[in-house]
Amino acid sequence: MTEEWQGWREAAQTALYGDEGFYRSPVRSPDGPAGHFRTSVHASPLFARAVAALLARTAAELGVGTVDLVDVGAGRGELLTGVLAAVPEGLEVIPYGVEVAARPPGLDPRIVWCAEPPRGVTGLLFANEWLDNVPVEVAEADGDGVARYVQVRCPDGAERPGPPVTGADAEWLERWWPLSSPGERAEIGLPRDLAWARAVGSLEAGFAVAVDYAHVRGRRPPFGTLTGFRGGREVHPVPDGSCDLTAHVALDACAAAVTRGVAELTDQRAALGRLGVSGDRPPLGLAASDPAGYLRALSAAGEAAELTARGGLGDFGWLLHRVGAGLR
Repeated sequence: MTEEWQGWREAAQTALYGDEGFYRSPVRSPDGPAGHFRTSVHASPLFARAVAALLARTAAELGVGTVDLVDVGAGRGELLTGVLAAVPEGLEVIPYGVEVAARPPGLDPRIVWCAEPPRGVTGLLFANEWLDNVPVEVAEADGDGVARYVQVRCPDGAERPGPPVTGADAEWLERWWPLSSPGERAEIGLPRDLAWARAVGSLEAGFAVAVDYAHVRGRRPPFGTLTGFRGGREVHPVPDGSCDLTAHVALDACAAAVTRGVAELTDQRAALGRLGVSGDRPPLGLAASDPAGYLRALSAAGEAAELTARGGLGDFGWLLHRVGAGLR
């Protein structure tokens, strides 16, 4: 750790992914990301079942019996484990977990653990809450409305204005998140655009899906979204390796960065609905004819309602890219 002033991208890169960073250190995060924040994967097994349904649909549209599944930002392999348990009989899956942390003990031996997405795969690449952890620069408009980089001091998270934003970062801001009024802030999403384009580029054919906290041009938050999480609680973002550092994703910019295939931007409520996840309560008549079945259905409906709730997980953005021939 350094006490020198740095841009947020450099500081967060070290704090999250350095040798003693939040995502690498078994001391800081012995339970992985699940010990600090709750994602859709942890909320309900219905999420993994929906991804399994999407994987099966992808295989059917491609006309293949063996399909690749690439989980980018795999954590401790929770999503892969759930999907492998839910895939329909007869479908052979080659699973990859992409993660900077070491392979967790006890993971299904079928899962290939790697630091980068494998290239030339055919199937489904799924990135759940990955892009929000790709470090980015933070910019703030000064008293004259000039966008300046925000510099941060790692030990305490103190900030100060840095030099004006220039070059490709300035072009990105002008197109995707223009600042004008003093005090307005933005996270410059260019590194995420490039990361997503590389991830989609690893697919030979299939679907690439990014699921994340998101916003689009015209509805950007005026003061940015950078924050921290530790032990299940939101905390002040300090780039000292002690907490997760996250900011919502400009998914519309990520979509525009990919020049191949067809992109669709929707929300989790709509996407999961198409995959059979519904929060509708089971009919009351089932309680009389099959009480145990009714309770199971009621529990599943409650979990589905959380995954699709307005103002909660249901508002997550889903960016889907169809790549290659044979996909409808």
